[in-house]
Amino acid sequence: MGNLLATEITFNDGSVSTLEQFAGKVLLVVNVASECGFTQQYAGLQELHETYRDSGLEILGVPCNQFGGQEPGTDAEIAAFCSSTFAVSFPLTAKTDVNGENAHPLYRQLTAYPSGEVRDVKWNFEKFLVNRDGQIVGRFGSAVEPLSEELDAAVRAAL
Repeated sequence: MGNLLATEITFNDGSVSTLEQFAGKVLLVVNVASECGFTQQYAGLQELHETYRDSGLEILGVPCNQFGGQEPGTDAEIAAFCSSTFAVSFPLTAKTDVNGENAHPLYRQLTAYPSGEVRDVKWNFEKFLVNRDGQIVGRFGSAVEPLSEELDAAVRAAL
């Protein structure tokens, strides 16, 4: 696996950076969608962000339209929806593929296991927890709520 923090990302405003800007922080990467049964998790993600950001947690939302076409909007429409509906203040990337031939390099790394096997993202709102050293320390399915004890405990342990 390459250096996760060296991975280039494009934010929803078109700016380009690397995950290096999150170095020294705990990062929760979540593939998100605006028209999904799990969309209400934006509220929990925002609350998690507000609770732990001063302790070093960053959340990165990655809009993806690969699951049931549930993220059909443009980057600007997605940002407006997240802001107006859930007061999201954590960063969002440009709309991105997380599986398949065109999967973003970030997701190629997040879904790879030491054995070399790739385990695809199954649905919207799957969560990957990355520690302060850029190591993946947890993967949580869509049904795991952002404010669940399971995820909260993992975030606190990583902080």
